[in-house]
Amino acid sequence: MRGQPTILHLDMDAFYASVEQAAKPSLRGKPVIVGGLGPRGVVATASYEARRFGVHSAMPMGQARRRCPNAAYLYPRFDVYRSVSETVMGLLRELSPLVEPLSLDEAFVDLVAGGTAHTAAEAEAVGHALRARIRVATTLSGSVGLAGSKMLAKIASERAKPDGLELIVPGTERDLLAPLPVRTLPGVGPATDGVLRRAGISTVGDVVRAGETELLRLLGTAHGGGVHAMALGIDDRPVVAERDAKSVSVEDTFDVDLTDRARVRHEVDRLAERCVRRLREHGRSGRTVVLKVRSHDFSTLTRSDTLRGPTDDPAVVRELAARLLEGVDTTNGVRLLGVGVTGLADFTQEDLFAQAGARAEGEEDGGDSAPERADPAGAAPEAGPAPDRRWLPGLDVEHTGHGPGWVQGSGVGRVTVRFETPGSAPGRVRTFAVDDPELSRSGPLPLTGGPQRSSSGGEASRPKS
Repeated sequence: MRGQPTILHLDMDAFYASVEQAAKPSLRGKPVIVGGLGPRGVVATASYEARRFGVHSAMPMGQARRRCPNAAYLYPRFDVYRSVSETVMGLLRELSPLVEPLSLDEAFVDLVAGGTAHTAAEAEAVGHALRARIRVATTLSGSVGLAGSKMLAKIASERAKPDGLELIVPGTERDLLAPLPVRTLPGVGPATDGVLRRAGISTVGDVVRAGETELLRLLGTAHGGGVHAMALGIDDRPVVAERDAKSVSVEDTFDVDLTDRARVRHEVDRLAERCVRRLREHGRSGRTVVLKVRSHDFSTLTRSDTLRGPTDDPAVVRELAARLLEGVDTTNGVRLLGVGVTGLADFTQEDLFAQAGARAEGEEDGGDSAPERADPAGAAPEAGPAPDRRWLPGLDVEHTGHGPGWVQGSGVGRVTVRFETPGSAPGRVRTFAVDDPELSRSGPLPLTGGPQRSSSGGEASRPKS
């Protein structure tokens, strides 16, 4: 615990939805909801306009549509969110070498380590300057909390939302914490909350009054002691610059339960490929492949197998995931599939004999090894990559005659596009056939600067900070 509020927590406001509003002038000031758009999708982020209708993150998308039917429902554009996040994290690293990202939109900063603040007044000035720089670099707003510990800095940023700054003066922690729900404390999830509520403990003040002995009895020595210390405002966790990931995984929930075995295998192959791409993006390899299968009745099972050495070979991960699937009964329907890799390392040490044996087994099974497997629908392989014609709401497009825009919606062979850019006025709307040769998917525009796209048609160059 510090005697000065020199730990800063930044939390960008309704991040995904705010990025979409910044990129799409016609959506500014209107409810925007980002997330999975299928019947089993969930809300990733809702703008503050949508939150007034009771929409919040992790809510089923169907429920969100009932509460806020007139909102713009958009598919996530994670390449854009990552680009904006890199700009914001770059500004934080200019303040200190100790920046601990928690997600794309929030991070802790140790201001003392960077020599940027040693007193409350200096920390507050840094916080205000940071918020202004983020606004210039991204057009977005972020909320800042300042305190003598990570827990309190995070609480302060939550109290500052939206678009504010709050500083918790050391010495005032207990009075501030006392009326807050016990779930406010780090490490108190639904299970711990349930145990405490059954004992009549619902606020942080109740935890303090119950005393450490009672907390140890209810929660055990390690957990009970930690919760009691947090309730007293005691948190000596340092800001850690590198958070070493323990696993890399991807998963998909399907709108309709999968019952066709070939389709299930195809999806496992696809997830394995995505998992390895993410693994390689982080410069890692792994020894253990994990398969996750959630059935139609929500029962979930996992299967795993461990290699002799770490790998980042997509063929190896794909084949091992397929082997794990062989031991799982999917005849009653699969709701969710996931593939992950654990036991991470920053090098590879392939077991060539094991790989060769795995491929030989696939050939003995009739040549159905993953790299050679045909499309489950029976379609012949195409000579080259086909243009992506999935016109999902919110995605960037380009029309040779009308210029850049984004998909408002599609159906019955038509796609509706609004043509506007981040720096323009709200744009006009046009509708085209889904196979219009003049319409194509495109890379995003930067939220600041000129209207040019990246030359590759992929991710646009990031705004300069």
